Amino acid sequence: MDILTKIKQAGLIGRGGACFPVAEKWQAVYNAPGNCKYIVCNASEGEPGMAKDGCIIEKYADRLIDGIKIAINFLSSGKQNNKFQTSAYLYINNKYYKKYYKKLNQSIGNSHIKIFVKPYDSGYIGGEESSLLNAIEGKRIEPRLKPPFPVSNGLWGCPTLINNVETFYNISLVANNEYKNFRFYTISGDCLYGKVYQLPADFTIQKILIKTNNLPDFPFFVQVGGNASGEILNSGQLKKAVGGGGSIAVFSLTKYKAKKILENLIEFFANESCGQCAPCREGLFRLNEMIKTGKFDWPLFFDLLNNLSESSFCGLGLAVAVPVKSFMKNVLPLIRESKLDLPHGSREAILKYNS
Repeated sequence: MDILTKIKQAGLIGRGGACFPVAEKWQAVYNAPGNCKYIVCNASEGEPGMAKDGCIIEKYADRLIDGIKIAINFLSSGKQNNKFQTSAYLYINNKYYKKYYKKLNQSIGNSHIKIFVKPYDSGYIGGEESSLLNAIEGKRIEPRLKPPFPVSNGLWGCPTLINNVETFYNISLVANNEYKNFRFYTISGDCLYGKVYQLPADFTIQKILIKTNNLPDFPFFVQVGGNASGEILNSGQLKKAVGGGGSIAVFSLTKYKAKKILENLIEFFANESCGQCAPCREGLFRLNEMIKTGKFDWPLFFDLLNNLSESSFCGLGLAVAVPVKSFMKNVLPLIRESKLDLPHGSREAILKYNS
């Protein structure tokens, strides 16, 4: 049985956050015309609280590299003439490179895989799939306009397959008939046993926290999928699977004030914006300004959030509204007045505009 059929039968989806079907992406790159194709393994892992890719590299470097080699062989099988070339890049953040470069080089050996260290100052946006292509090409690190997509026009205009570390790890398991639909979860925050766990992909948030002895016995809320871009849920909303990057951050409901949570979220995105598009650049500046000064215009606040969602050039701007709005809808009503630290009447105004 060929690897594409195995991937389809396994129902494998990407673990980089977008949850795109792996077989569909691989088939698209395979079918794309061209005698030169590239593969990029994204090991940038720049979102706060995420640690699963580092865990995989530390414990299963051979599996990761095996998955990349399988992808090289798959794309090479579609060669049209003797000049056909397929090579791969492992795009890795500086911290992981310093810790694991010996292990990775040993696993890579003489294969057509090059390690490319993510530029130190590229930040969160440096992990976006088209930004990392610009980084490898030596261009300004910012997202590209889509379409065209990397599957047809990626590195140097060639068809390019981009998958995350966990995805390539799973490819190795699928190829060896060992895949069991597990995934890696990074648990952090106000819990006793925060670390990376490997559990079934269909486990709910509640089941994961119980299984790992991390379900709090105090009022709490969680952010799932990513510690910046993930949805924020209260303790009564835990019967759903974890999407995105597979993270769960636990927060004590009595420990944090509402304004501080909003400030941390908006400030992160404002600092990490590449500034390429006006909705993100100006919108995040104004949102950050409101929070810093404490002078909230709630209709404008939500207009700016909606504009970010509808008009931003890339996923960073699109992601801002998810944690902010979900926090306001799911958690803010549960925060007692002494912890609200927002102008008088804010609770009512927020609930009105965030319905």
